[in-house]
Amino acid sequence: MTALSSDRALAAAVAEKLKLYAQPQRLMILSCLLGGARNVAGIGAATGIGQPALSQQLAELRRAGLVTARRESREVWYVLADEGVERCVATMEAVFGSAAPDRTAPLPGGARPQRSAVPPAPPAVAGGVRSVPGVAQFAHTGKGS
Repeated sequence: MTALSSDRALAAAVAEKLKLYAQPQRLMILSCLLGGARNVAGIGAATGIGQPALSQQLAELRRAGLVTARRESREVWYVLADEGVERCVATMEAVFGSAAPDRTAPLPGGARPQRSAVPPAPPAVAGGVRSVPGVAQFAHTGKGS
């Protein structure tokens, strides 16, 4: 796997692909399809997107290769195209959706959370290695900074 940081063409291609996800109705459709195949009526009912806009967005998602369609009699059923699309949408839901903590929700009693004016203390440094959750561990070598 090539790192995006070392391949400008790949980074540009990924940025273009992400633009397809960055449209509210398309994102809602993709999220709806995380639960499995649905027909147009089912997607419309789940998302509240009207028929003309829904058809337009589904066509765009098909052209982009993010969803596939299969016809059964008079109905067209849509499904996420592959595991990569599924992982991308599921990750966005985990980061930005209802699974993500709401840092602006009122506290008990109606108070809003306050931001501290004092920044938090830096993470503990043990043996030259900072412990920062979710970030790769780097040892300070004294080079470059």
